[in-house]
Formats: sequence, C-alpha cells, structure tokens
Amino acid sequence: MTAPADPLKAHRRLSVAPMMDWTDRHCRAFHRTLTKQALLYSEMVTAPAVIHGDPERLLGFDTVEHPVALQIGGSEPEQLARAAGIGADLGYDEINLNVGCPSDRVQSGRFGACLMREPELVAECMTAIREAVSVPATVKCRIGVDDQDPEQSLFALVDACAAVGVEVFVVHARKAWLKGLSPKENRDIPPLDYALVRRLKRERPHLSISINGGIGTLDEAGAHLDSSDGVALDGVMMGRAAYHEPALLGLADQRLFGATTAEVDAFEAVARYRPYLAARLEEGVSLSAMTRHMLGLMHARPGARAFRRILTVEAIRPGAGLEVVDRALDAVREAEARRERVDQAA
Repeated sequence: MTAPADPLKAHRRLSVAPMMDWTDRHCRAFHRTLTKQALLYSEMVTAPAVIHGDPERLLGFDTVEHPVALQIGGSEPEQLARAAGIGADLGYDEINLNVGCPSDRVQSGRFGACLMREPELVAECMTAIREAVSVPATVKCRIGVDDQDPEQSLFALVDACAAVGVEVFVVHARKAWLKGLSPKENRDIPPLDYALVRRLKRERPHLSISINGGIGTLDEAGAHLDSSDGVALDGVMMGRAAYHEPALLGLADQRLFGATTAEVDAFEAVARYRPYLAARLEEGVSLSAMTRHMLGLMHARPGARAFRRILTVEAIRPGAGLEVVDRALDAVREAEARRERVDQAA
C-alpha cells in the first residue's frame, strides 16, 4: 500500500523513545496525561513475538495513548510484514523498525544496531513493511556501529531506505559499539554527533529527520528544532529524561507545540491518571505496575523522596489501591506547606 502524507508530522516535534521495560502501556497512559501532542512509542517487540505471542499482553494499549507507535525488531521481511500488519490492525498509528538496539540478544537475532551494516537488507524489510500497512513505516537507527565511518554508514542506511519510499527517520546520534560496551554503556560512552544528524537533514531536506540521544531538557529540545543555522530538524526524541522527570512533558505542549492550554502540573497529571488506575485495578492489574512509572513525577519538589518511598514500598502490598497514591500526594503537599511556612518566617 502507498502511505498518505505523514499524519503524524506535527506530533513528531517531540516523541518519547521506546525503552525496554519502561514504555509499557501503563507508562504511555501516564505520559499521555501530561502531553496531548507528543508521539509515544511502545517497547520494542520482536516480529516473532508479535506473530506468535499473546497480543493483549505484548501489544494491548488504551485509546487514550494515541498517537502511539509500535516498534518492532527483526530482519526477515516476511515476518516483519506480518508483524506490521498485526500492529496496524490493532490500531497503532505508526510502525517503526529498530535498527539501533545494541543488546547481545538483539545481535544474536541479527537485528537492531547490527543492521547498520546491512542497509540493503533494511531496505528490503522496509519495503515489506510499507506494502503491509497504510500507516507510516519509519526507521530508528544509530549513526553507525563499531569501526564504521558514520558519514558513510548513516547516509548509506538512510539513502537505501529512502529509495524504497521511507520518509521518516529517528537518528540516535551515537555509534553503537557492539564489541566491548554493554547496552548501558552504549547509551552514554560513544560520543554524540549532533552535527552529523543536522548535516543529514541539510543534505536530505525532503526527509523527516528526528534526533535522539543525550537530550535532557525542553530547552535542549527546542535548540534542536531551531533553524537559526538554516536547518530545522523535524523532531526530537527524548528517552531517559522524559521517564525520570516526566513533569517536563507537562510543559511540552506549550513550549514545543505552541498550545494555548495551561501547562499540566504534577498533581493535575495524577488526577487525570486516576481513572485509568481505577479501571486497571478493577481488572486485577497491580498498583505497582502502574505507579512505578510515576516515581520521578515530583523530582526536585519538597516531599519527592517521601513520594517515591510510599509508592515504592506500599504499592507492592497485596490489595494496594488508590489510597496509596493519595498518601504519596499528601506527603508532597505537607512538605510544600512546611517549606512555605519556613520561607514566610525567614
């Protein structure tokens, strides 16, 4: 099928990265309480798991999450096409191919970052995916792996995929060192090369290029979207910063999307999340499975430590319910009130 003009173009200004064990359906529902505009991504799911696994457990999502993308991993075009079709039929707004994960498990399966060495195979995979779905089919990649020259490897991968009709790329602006570095080290140690990603956009202006890697604040995100040097990237993808300090997402719609609605305060976000929590608790989901994604919400606020402790310790207890969330919020309110009284007395 031929994909229409990118329906997610506006949402790509900010996206939350796919992160294993983190961006599950509960995390995404929580993040959506903070931002209506940002594009959310699933955890990476392998194509065989999509095809043969439990679809509700692996792929289920709530309608509140839209727009939401499914990231899949693999290197067999037929499998990827089937997996993409399943994801699109379930209602995902985008299918994204992982060409960036550096884990040992990914390498042994011949997908993820090691595919940077096989641009023509990636192009074959993307051809199969695009033919299977009508939603955008996109690529998330690194700038290279191991001893590759990023100026060659990145352009080779992007050009091969663009030649078969792929128009949207998310580039993690680091190499992946598959030999010698752990997946965790690969998130920090290889140097960032933002200039190369900007050069890619400058030389391929017809493509949508989003940048990922090391972006910790909305000010930094805004700088990447700035066109003062004649190049405006199409989007910024944030990962760990958005997860560990989710309150920044509550500021994003105004600051990056130009929304006229009010910024979403942490307390308002919890109020919005509450109906989702209640509904899932009724279905038998444990409170801790949902509140673990909230631990950084009160970052840098008085009472943040107590908030985290209550959610961490009490939410895992059998039968824990919304009263635990209320106690955690009360701890913050009390700490803020104490701080205010001290400030007034000073």
